[in-house]
Amino acid sequence: MSYTLIMTWDIKPDMEADYYEFVIREWVPVTNKLGLQMVAAWYTQYSLDKTVPIIRAEGITEDLSTMRGILNSADWEDIHIKLMDYVENYSHKVVETTGDFRM
Repeated sequence: MSYTLIMTWDIKPDMEADYYEFVIREWVPVTNKLGLQMVAAWYTQYSLDKTVPIIRAEGITEDLSTMRGILNSADWEDIHIKLMDYVENYSHKVVETTGDFRM
C-alpha cells in the first residue's frame, strides 16, 4: 500500500525567484534522493478564498515505514529548514494513496 505526503504552503513575499531556484536546484533532487517520488505540484494563480495556500505538492512512497523514515531523517529536516526560508503557512499530512484528489 503506498502513501502520499500532501504539502501546502505560501511563498514569502518578494521571494518567488529565489524560491523557484531553490526548489529546482535543491528541494526536488533531495526529496527524490530520499525516496519521495514527487508526483504532483500545483500553483494557485488566483483564488477568492485567501486562506487557500498558493502551492500544493505531493510525493509518494511505497509504504508507511518508508514515509516515516523520510520524515524522521536528518536530510528531510535539513531540506525542510531550508524550504522554510522561502515559504510560510506550511502544512503537511500523510494519507493512504487512493488515486482520488484529497484535500
